[in-house]
Amino acid sequence: QVQLVKSGGGLVQPGGSLRLSCAASGSIFSIYAMGWYRQAPGKQRELVAAITSGGSTNYTDSVKGRFTISRDNAKNTVYLQMNGLKPEDTAVYLCHARDVVTDKHRYLEVWGQGTLVTVSS
Repeated sequence: QVQLVKSGGGLVQPGGSLRLSCAASGSIFSIYAMGWYRQAPGKQRELVAAITSGGSTNYTDSVKGRFTISRDNAKNTVYLQMNGLKPEDTAVYLCHARDVVTDKHRYLEVWGQGTLVTVSS
């Protein structure tokens, strides 16, 4: 069984910074891509950023230049450094892993629990 354990999140003032991390646990051989989605009240879930095992990254336009995603493949951990936060970044952020191979199973995708990020003065 694979679990995604997140840390980080909370309340920050506009212009501030937060760092999210998400570690995948289990007997994992490989994870193709890890990333973060977010869902604000009344809005659809959207991809914020993702990174492949090879280091290729993808960001939604609204966070480009402000957020940076990184990954430690040895630790099966993904990080999201969020700078210049804006009120519109307020949402529940969810960790996601795609194509996870373990000693017993291959998972097309795994979701972690959400963490609330609130940007407000």
